[in-house]
Amino acid sequence: MTRNPVDVLIRRVDPEVPIPAYGHPGDAGADLVTTEAAELAPGERAVLPTGVSIALPDGYAAFVHPRSGLAARCGVALVNAPGTVDAGYRGEIKVIVVNLDPRETVRFERFDRIAQLVVQQVEKVRFHEVAELPGSARAEGGFGSTGGHAAVDGTTGGNRYASVVSDREGQ
Repeated sequence: MTRNPVDVLIRRVDPEVPIPAYGHPGDAGADLVTTEAAELAPGERAVLPTGVSIALPDGYAAFVHPRSGLAARCGVALVNAPGTVDAGYRGEIKVIVVNLDPRETVRFERFDRIAQLVVQQVEKVRFHEVAELPGSARAEGGFGSTGGHAAVDGTTGGNRYASVVSDREGQ
């Protein structure tokens, strides 16, 4: 099933900036670039402008996601990923980047790709206050409630099932 693209109005704050584009057919995110050069030492962060502002239709939001290549090769992450661009926001989209590499400085040049923009339909909800919520299989299990990591499970390695198997072998 092929969907029709959603029309999004865009304004170039910087007249030379390229319009966000998809790198490959089927990509979810359109590339955002920075309009300013920057250099981040290990642990430093910066707010980088993208040179564009958008007007989304009601019922949509845009989400600024990190680029996996920057994360893998340079240790660059987005501080508030994903950043949310609401339908009513008309200002320039800016991206908060942080250099998580413990040793190397990261440099950005004008028009380097720094993030990707994913536009999604979002639902409005009505909240209904109740004294108690209905039960569920997960209940109040939150962070790490499914285990699967040595630091969470108290094992010396592997997953949570390894300790169960070794306990049974000892019986």
